[in-house]
Amino acid sequence: MKLFKSKIKTSTKRSDSKAPFKNVMDGSILTNDGFLNQVPYILFLTLIAIIYIGNRYHAEKILRETINISHEIKELRAESITSASKLMFQSKQSEVAKLVDEKGLGLKEAVEPPRKLIIENE
Repeated sequence: MKLFKSKIKTSTKRSDSKAPFKNVMDGSILTNDGFLNQVPYILFLTLIAIIYIGNRYHAEKILRETINISHEIKELRAESITSASKLMFQSKQSEVAKLVDEKGLGLKEAVEPPRKLIIENE
């Protein structure tokens, strides 16, 4: 008789171990009181997960924009340096004289230095 009882107990334990899987598969776990008590917590965790994913996408978007802006700043800085060097070259006295001669403006360089005019008040 003892052998028969022990077989029943082990078979009952095996069916209990398969019971959670069976409950999930047939949907009866959704009506379980323990599960219904955990629904607010599960919804809270789902909300936190959605916020986390959204925050990740937002951070990646900001990082991409920052990288693009830094590349644009480097390009603009190089363009600024190039423009400044061209301006410095064109504003040299010899280059200005060449441009005046090429355009035919009829201007000539002053050979003597400028004089200071002093006007005395009465």
